[in-house]
Amino acid sequence: MKLYRQYANEIAAMIADGRLRPGDRLPSVRQARERRGISASTVFQAYQLLEREGLIVARPQSGFYVDLPPAERVATPKKSAGVEAAQVQVSDLVFHVLEQVRSRGTAPLGSAFPGPDLFPLGKLARAGARGMHAMDPGSIVEHLSPGHPRLIEEIELRYRIDGVSVGAEEIVVTNGALEGLNASLQIVTQPGDTVVVESPAFYASLQAIERLGLKALPVSTCAVTGIDLDALEMALRTEKVAACWIMPSFQNPTGALMPEARRRDLVALLAQHAVPLIEDDVYGELYFGSQRPKPAKAFDAQGTVLHCGSFSKTLAPGYRVGWVAAGRYASQIKRHTLMTTMSASLPAQTALIQFLQAGGYERHLRRLRGSLHARMTAASTVAESSFPKGTRISRPRGGYFLWIELPDAMDAMALNALALKSRIGVAPGHLFSPDQRFSNCLRINVGHEAPAVLPALRRLGGLAHELLERSE
Repeated sequence: MKLYRQYANEIAAMIADGRLRPGDRLPSVRQARERRGISASTVFQAYQLLEREGLIVARPQSGFYVDLPPAERVATPKKSAGVEAAQVQVSDLVFHVLEQVRSRGTAPLGSAFPGPDLFPLGKLARAGARGMHAMDPGSIVEHLSPGHPRLIEEIELRYRIDGVSVGAEEIVVTNGALEGLNASLQIVTQPGDTVVVESPAFYASLQAIERLGLKALPVSTCAVTGIDLDALEMALRTEKVAACWIMPSFQNPTGALMPEARRRDLVALLAQHAVPLIEDDVYGELYFGSQRPKPAKAFDAQGTVLHCGSFSKTLAPGYRVGWVAAGRYASQIKRHTLMTTMSASLPAQTALIQFLQAGGYERHLRRLRGSLHARMTAASTVAESSFPKGTRISRPRGGYFLWIELPDAMDAMALNALALKSRIGVAPGHLFSPDQRFSNCLRINVGHEAPAVLPALRRLGGLAHELLERSE
């Protein structure tokens, strides 16, 4: 038995027999190394194994702690069922609901972005001013699609740091990740084609499918580990699938995190059926553990994974700068962007280049993860104590969304109407499927400051109690 697994088994045994209790802090890597005479990498491997098994949790800048046993937690949402491929009609509902929550005076539980206080907006503005002041005027029209070469170098460097083999020639800078995702979908499909999505699915993926005249095929998905690969394999055998749009890391809306082995299997399965994977990875940097989850792109040997990322959720909301590592489809993505939006904003790219090259991005990310983890922990505690008995709540290990499954009799749209009267915005589950099947679910954004989230979440739980009492 390998040494790290032996050490992990010893800790697991202490957790099982009560010598280590929920909330206890494990020895630091340095302490464990000195006491046991083992290497730091051995300790890290052991802790990462225990974390994957759900026995411990990492708290940024604090250490590793024993997690709560399942019996002491509110249950997680049930695994969804898949449905047949169908046309999509969600855009009108999405626009209607999102328009209602845009007011600054409305508690932002339905927002898609974390709180603006988390981002170095002043530093970015100064970086942009420096970059524009120093810019060669002749370069203004030179750095259109695929993007500014220095920004592409920075993106390629981040792939290398994460151990992912991506060449600069396959990276295309886009107007946010959403443009890259939409472009990826358009170049690998034709109207009438069928596209696999998760169930529930990010509503923007459903809107893109609707706009292009495609069919969505929602596949059974777990709120903990992501899409069911057995169900996906069955779908690939029985349906003619043109593409697969999946969010393996901290999926929107459930927060699910697909284990690394399943990502490898996902890529292999889709390659076997010659189906391209559109990997939406905008939340991958927002992990709460000790290591970023490897994207599915890391296992792409054939260039059939179109990996889409963005700075909008990690550094620069509103700047609308994303990218696609498009593999064999890179030239098609470049042509598509030239024919549609021409290029991502050069001033926004310049600001990001200046900020990234000055250093400090990793420090910012560590602070961001720590803040989001603290906000997620506080909001989860409030939600578990505020909503009616029988409510199920996700336990994401990254990102800033909670997926709340209310008792079956409840209607999330009715709760949304009550919440709006109290100046609280939410994202009802109806938005996240082609047939509005998650009618008793809510997506809650916990990424804003506590005064904006926690009182609203308590009030929302009270409104859920009121609504449930009316229905009984």
